[in-house]
Amino acid sequence: MRRITALAVTLAILFSALLLALGGCPGDGEANGNGSLEPAEVREYQGEDLSSVKDFRENSIKGPQYVDIEKYQLEITGLIENPMSYSYDEVINGYQNYKKAVTLYCVEGWDATILWEGMLVSDLLAEAKPLPEAQVVIFHAYDGYTTSLPLDYIIDNDILMAYKMNEIIMPPDRGFPFELVAESKWGYKWIKWVTTIELSDDVDYRGYWESRGFSSTADLDKYYGE
Repeated sequence: MRRITALAVTLAILFSALLLALGGCPGDGEANGNGSLEPAEVREYQGEDLSSVKDFRENSIKGPQYVDIEKYQLEITGLIENPMSYSYDEVINGYQNYKKAVTLYCVEGWDATILWEGMLVSDLLAEAKPLPEAQVVIFHAYDGYTTSLPLDYIIDNDILMAYKMNEIIMPPDRGFPFELVAESKWGYKWIKWVTTIELSDDVDYRGYWESRGFSSTADLDKYYGE
C-alpha cells in the first residue's frame, strides 16, 4: 500500500510540474499545437447570452485583411486642429477602455450579439480637436472600404472602436486591429480594419455601399435609398 501511495504522489508531482511547464491548467483554453493555449472567449455577459466570434459571415469587399501591426498607424485627419498618428499600442494603452454588449444586424438577414471592448471614438477626436465646421466622420479601412457617420452620432452615442470581442483580441478576419461598433446602424457601417478617421464638412459624402444605393443613415428600419 505504501508503494502504491508513494507512486501516486510521485505521479501527481510530475503531472503538476508538467502543467507548470505548459503554463496552465486543463480547461483554460484550447491547445493550438505548439504547447500554449488559445484564449477562451466568453459567451455570457451580465445575464445576456453572446454569439461566438465565429458566428459572422465573411462579406468584406476584398476578403479578410492581415495588417502588419508593427507598421500600423491610426491616422486622424481632416478638419481638426491637431492631426494625430498612433501606433496600435498607443491607442489601446493611451485611452480608457470600455465594454458594451451590442448586436450587429446585417442586411443579409443575420445578426450577432458580442461583448465589444475598446475606446470611445469621441475620446480620440477630443485630442485632435475637431474644427467648428466639422460635421461628418469618415472612416477608412485597410482594404479601401469607407463609410461615414455624423459627428453628433459618434459623440452622443458613446461609439466604440473595438479591439476585443468576447474578451479576446479581435481575429484578423473580424477586423483586427479595430472595428467600429456602430450600434443601432446596419452592419455596413461597422467598418473593419480601420486605418484613418477623417473629419469633414461633406454631409453628402457616400461610402462604398452608400454610393451603391444603400441608405446613408443606415437606420435599422431601412437600408436602401435615403
